[in-house]
Amino acid sequence: MSTDQLDAVRAGYASSGPVIRLGAAVSGDLAAPTPHPDVPVTLPLSVMNRHGLVAGATGTGKTKTLQLMAEQLSANGVPVFLADLKGDLSGLGVAGAGDERTLARAVDVGQAWEGASFPVEFFGLGGVGTGVPMRATVTDFGPTLLSKVLGLNATQTSSLGLVFHYADTRGLPLLDLKDLQAVVRHLTSAEGKADLAELGGLSKATAGVILRSLVAFSDQGADAFFGEPAFDTTDLLRTAPDGRGVVSCLELRAVQDRPALFSTFLMWLLADLFADLPEVGDAEKPRLVFFFDEAHLLFDDASKEFVEQIEQTVRLIRSKGVGIFFVTQTPKDVPAGVLGQLGNRVQHALRAFTPEDEKALRATVKTFPRSGYDLGELLTSLGIGEAVVTVLSERGAPTPVAWTRMCAPQSLMGPMPEADMTAAVAASPLMATYGQAVDRESAHEMLAARVAGAADGGESSAPPAAPAPSTSDEAGGGPRPIPIPRDDPAPRRRAEKEEPGVIEQVMENPMVRSMLRSAGTTLGREITRSIFGTARRRRR
Repeated sequence: MSTDQLDAVRAGYASSGPVIRLGAAVSGDLAAPTPHPDVPVTLPLSVMNRHGLVAGATGTGKTKTLQLMAEQLSANGVPVFLADLKGDLSGLGVAGAGDERTLARAVDVGQAWEGASFPVEFFGLGGVGTGVPMRATVTDFGPTLLSKVLGLNATQTSSLGLVFHYADTRGLPLLDLKDLQAVVRHLTSAEGKADLAELGGLSKATAGVILRSLVAFSDQGADAFFGEPAFDTTDLLRTAPDGRGVVSCLELRAVQDRPALFSTFLMWLLADLFADLPEVGDAEKPRLVFFFDEAHLLFDDASKEFVEQIEQTVRLIRSKGVGIFFVTQTPKDVPAGVLGQLGNRVQHALRAFTPEDEKALRATVKTFPRSGYDLGELLTSLGIGEAVVTVLSERGAPTPVAWTRMCAPQSLMGPMPEADMTAAVAASPLMATYGQAVDRESAHEMLAARVAGAADGGESSAPPAAPAPSTSDEAGGGPRPIPIPRDDPAPRRRAEKEEPGVIEQVMENPMVRSMLRSAGTTLGREITRSIFGTARRRRR
């Protein structure tokens, strides 16, 4: 890198507002690079809702980059969500030790390093592993995402949407997998023959395929991930008493063998956040930064329609103040429509051992702006903890491509001791809300009761009619004001004075909030799904 290039990097990464310090520019020969601590490479907080990509081959330093960014986001009061596949990121909750290697890197990049711990909340998917259980109801999850997990084809996905529509309109809450199985069994039974006929796009054969897929999925232990209390994604937006952002760490070591499940569950979290959060536009800093690790798993075998739905969510959630950073090996793992929305790039080293590797390398080089580097050579020669960086400046323009030596994380670069992690989970205030699974009356019990009533000569076995509107909001996630008749001003005045206090007290109960979110109105559930773009909604 020439003096002119260094000056261009220095000017291109200068910011007037708060920034994430990624590292320092590097120049010189690839075999003997020279870091320049006086030329910092930074990422403005104000553009972190413009999304980004952290890529690189295994073992090149992606995890440490995630840790570094999460630390500084937290220190700036920004909540963070990240998935921990290997357990290494749990070390965010423990102060790091300044060994010789870490301190040498700090000198190289001009970093005033000292060990520090950060506020971390540990979650476990469905309570599997160590962490506060994170569950979703089947209704909240919706047919599109569930179809992706089950590996259904386009026809079966459309048919599953009809099953959800049937349950919605008949007031049959789908809280866990056995509820959905019960509805499908009803539709394929003699009692449900007439109901099946009303759903013209759903054949008995396709319903049978869906049912078998659900049974197999349940037999694999997936029941633990669906049910109540349903996780309220606004709990990802918390800050600690000292003002630092809470790092929500979803521990996935115990479910690494179910990549379709956990990657799709992460997409549900994003879709639910989009449904719940109000518009904020461009702010000084994001409301939440969401690191989507192993991003290629989400796109593997995904239909064109599913990818379009992801593109829509990524494009629109920026205005809600949420930044998404996809983490994978090469940009080639991310569809072009999504990649084009990722303005912030941290590319660690790539390998070129095979023809496929060479192809991925060439594709990666083409995604970068023009620079003075031979990127094809540089990307295969980067050392561990080095990266090629280009981000958006404060005014939204791409910064110069910079060969960067990354800063060292201040927290423990390894797993938190198991005993400490277990104690942290037990002490979490969220355990009171989500720790114990709840199995209330839902579709399974309602259909069973009606069949039993019919057998006793009592009420009909037909499912109930659609329920009256509930007090949940249009996104199915909160209360609506109690309706007051327009022609009676006196009760309205009394309600304005008295009722809000009562409602607020009730809504402070986490279980009530969870039940309202799960019950919702039919309209609320459909709107949540339509934001993610289900096929059933588009067909109307």
